[in-house]
Amino acid sequence: MDKPLDPVAFYNNLKEKLQETSVWPTEYLYKFIIKSDVVKLNTIECIFDNMGAVIKTIPSKNGNYTSVSINVIMHTPDDVISKYKEVGSQVEGVISL
Repeated sequence: MDKPLDPVAFYNNLKEKLQETSVWPTEYLYKFIIKSDVVKLNTIECIFDNMGAVIKTIPSKNGNYTSVSINVIMHTPDDVISKYKEVGSQVEGVISL
């Protein structure tokens, strides 16, 4: 059985990779999958509101799930991680890719 991933270690690793691979500020692509639900989608849109984000949604074949892609200029790796945490804490069942 796989051991659950430590969120602190995960975000530290992500921050390190973002620092190594990008020049900041940079355009960042967030990808999420949610159960198709207007409230969940609106919550994600509000989290990225007033940031100049371009948000694209694609429903699954049967319409049960929605893929959400968000392109937005982020200033630091910490800003990127902060948004992941905000979405994760406000949108139940969200999958971050």
